[in-house]
Amino acid sequence: MTAPGTPPGGAPVPPLLIACALGIERLALRAGARGGAPGPVTVLRTGMGPRNAERALARVLGDAAEGPGRRAGAPPAAGVIAAGFCAGLAPGMHPGDVVVADETRGPSGSTPCTATDVLTETLAGAVPGRTVHTGPLTASDHVVRGQERAELAATGAIAVDMESAATLHGALRAGVRQVAAVRVVVDAPEHELVRIGTVRGGISAFRVLRAVMPAFYEWHRSLLLPRR
Repeated sequence: MTAPGTPPGGAPVPPLLIACALGIERLALRAGARGGAPGPVTVLRTGMGPRNAERALARVLGDAAEGPGRRAGAPPAAGVIAAGFCAGLAPGMHPGDVVVADETRGPSGSTPCTATDVLTETLAGAVPGRTVHTGPLTASDHVVRGQERAELAATGAIAVDMESAATLHGALRAGVRQVAAVRVVVDAPEHELVRIGTVRGGISAFRVLRAVMPAFYEWHRSLLLPRR
C-alpha cells in the first residue's frame, strides 16, 4: 500500500507550509482547505512582524531538519508560501486584488520566488473577476500609509506587508527549498482602511484569501515536475 503523501511511483511528495501572521488570515486559509492537496499541508500562524515570522519559520523548519525528516529516504524540503493580507502600493489597486510576488524585499536583501507563473495563472481561475498583480513585494515593520506608501511605490514595489520577506528569508536559512508569497490587498492608495474586518474592503479580502488554496495546491503540485 502506498503511504499518504507518496505517489504511485514511490517518490515522496514534499510537504507544503503556508505561513500567515494573523488569526483571521489562518481562519480564511483553513476555511479554503477542502482537499485537493498532493501532499501534507500545514497552515502556520507566525504572529505579527518580521521577527516573529522568521523565528517561527526557524523553529518549525529547524525542528523538521533535526527530526525524523532527515533520515535516509526522507521527503524533500517543504515548499513555503507566505500568505495573508497586504497594502497595495500601485494606483488603481482595490481591496480584494491579489499580489503574487516575483521577489520579496527586506533588510536582508531580495528573495526570488519560485514558479510565479503557475500561481498567477491558477489564481486567475481561482478568483475570477479579481485582478492578479505580479511584481516585487516589499517589507515594513509597521503599517504604511500616505506619503510613505508613495515612497515605497517609487522603488518599483507593488505591495507591502510585514512578514513575507522575513518568512521567505527564514525558510531559506533553514535549507534550500522552493518559496512563494501571495497576498490579498486589504487597502490601497485610494482605499485606506483603519481596521481589518470592520469595513467592506476587509471582508472582500477575507473572501478572496479563502479562495486561493486551489492555486497553492497547484503550485505545490508543480514542485513535483521538472522545471524547464
